[in-house]
Amino acid sequence: MAQARWSSIFGSKAAELPEEDTWNLEFDDTIVPKNPAAGWKEYIKKANGRFACTTCRRQWPSNKVMVIFHMKLEDGTGTVKVRRCRQSCNRCSEAAMVIPNIEDPTLNALMDTLIGKIRIKCYNEDQGEGHRRYFQDYEVHNPHEPSNCEGCRLGICNQNQNV
Repeated sequence: MAQARWSSIFGSKAAELPEEDTWNLEFDDTIVPKNPAAGWKEYIKKANGRFACTTCRRQWPSNKVMVIFHMKLEDGTGTVKVRRCRQSCNRCSEAAMVIPNIEDPTLNALMDTLIGKIRIKCYNEDQGEGHRRYFQDYEVHNPHEPSNCEGCRLGICNQNQNV
């Protein structure tokens, strides 16, 4: 269900791109940060989201949800692959890593910044400095735990901040 929301919001934002091109969003948990395939461009963004443990049902917010995008435009077809970095519960020793729930206001802002990056990286447009959108941080009461963060494990999360 969350993937459908992401695809829908991406589709409406991608309509702003040149009409002759078609863009698709794909979820791919195998893409490797800082190592896009030949011809692909990368964009990594930190957002906020909420997680829920599948074992104990504990829920927690995070301002360190790392999202990796790999994008490519070829012969009028654009593809964006997305990997949402997961986190695991700090109370359950064998807890599975879970995908974040990113709420619509943050998801809209995330897609706006992605479209800006597509314009820069795939269309060579100059977006200037005025096109950045920031997210409203969650109030987080526990320190960020690198051992429970896929972004930290992948070396893309700034683990020195307590958010």
